[in-house]
Amino acid sequence: MSSVLAQASAPVLQIESGVASITLNRPAQRNRLENGDLKTLLAHFETIEHDPTVRVLVLTANTAGQPKPVFCAGYDIGGFDEPGHGATFFEEIPDTLAKLRPVTICALNGSVYGGATDVVLACDLRIGLQGIEWRMPATALGLHYYPSGLQRYVSRFGLAAAKRAFLTARPFTAQQLDALGLFEALVGPEDWVQAQQALLQDILALAPLAVQETKKSLNEIAGGAMDETLLREREHMTSCSADFAEGRAAFAQRRAPVFVGR
Repeated sequence: MSSVLAQASAPVLQIESGVASITLNRPAQRNRLENGDLKTLLAHFETIEHDPTVRVLVLTANTAGQPKPVFCAGYDIGGFDEPGHGATFFEEIPDTLAKLRPVTICALNGSVYGGATDVVLACDLRIGLQGIEWRMPATALGLHYYPSGLQRYVSRFGLAAAKRAFLTARPFTAQQLDALGLFEALVGPEDWVQAQQALLQDILALAPLAVQETKKSLNEIAGGAMDETLLREREHMTSCSADFAEGRAAFAQRRAPVFVGR
């Protein structure tokens, strides 16, 4: 374990070689999110968004010492009573995460509950650990979930599975989640690091500008805000880019391209 994770703390940000990692770091509390943690996450997101060297964000959790790994037990509902907080404030976390410039990966290395499930869904891609559990207990607590979270659930799960999540509050197994197409990979502990590194390397090998602009367009299409003129502008920009010229040259020369992000 990294020395910076040895003591429980707010989420920890580390940046190295184009990859930002945010680690939830309260394992003894099953990584429950308090209002201070949410503010820290928003600050980390801002740092990442404005660091041009960051191309991928990995969101994961410290599960050391837990009898069964828990990525996050959700939002500390006691925080609802603090002025200016509650569901509306929590909603800023997944909404901001979903709009970040880099590709975002959730390395879901434990079970996940409540609002934290929406944080997982807000990531672009997910790797899951075999044996984990997923549960959305909003209606069991008497809560109608916030709009963007419901929208993400329907978008990622489909309507039938989203209804199961909210209208029964029954847990999903990792296998059920995988059947929904939620994971890029569902692996055991022995393959965890390898699966994560393989996905990172595949993304880092792509043209940064094309990835960044394509992510924007896909999000706009999914949100019903597609502007064909804007998409055409992005298409033209990348077709005239140094990266596309390099990609074509590398293909013709049967070598790996060296992209520069412009």
